Amino acid sequence: MGNDRHEHVFALTQSLELYDVYQAKMLDCDRKLEVLIAALNNRGERPAGKLSKPRIKTKQVNTPTFDVRTALYGVLGIDLTEIHGLGPSLALKLIGECGTDLQAWPSAKHFTSWLCLAPGNKISGGKVLSSRTRRSSSRAAALLRLAATTVGRSDTALGAFYRRLASRAGKSKAVTATARKIAVLFYNAPGMA
Repeated sequence: MGNDRHEHVFALTQSLELYDVYQAKMLDCDRKLEVLIAALNNRGERPAGKLSKPRIKTKQVNTPTFDVRTALYGVLGIDLTEIHGLGPSLALKLIGECGTDLQAWPSAKHFTSWLCLAPGNKISGGKVLSSRTRRSSSRAAALLRLAATTVGRSDTALGAFYRRLASRAGKSKAVTATARKIAVLFYNAPGMA
């Protein structure tokens, strides 16, 4: 039996019950999200091509219980997970933040500037005073920075770019520059802009 005290067992029981309640609530949210994405899918025509094999075979933590990749492919007609660094749940969050139609921004440069990932050059008298990126509380920019740190550990061209820039200019600048490249790839994905 052990020497467990009753107050600790009581607190552990309460915590376990709350954990189970929260897991049930998250499952309800996943079901509702799946229904809403299916409703979006039914509005448009079905994509013609087949979905390729997923690059990541392991299930990530805190992802929805349904197949997000297939659902997004049904809505968008493209597979955003082909962009290195974007997993299914990250692509879903990015679509939730930016939308499916990126025509509000005339170009990828405007899009990255909106995300505060482009350098803000302050020039006076022909001399560059500062080229720092602006601070941002944008969740889309935070998601792209997360994708950049993820791709920095991968064996891809973007990963090599991240590591090369991190060794030369530092990790924070490498994260911002790689996030900018991923944002451009996201903007230029067929059917997004």
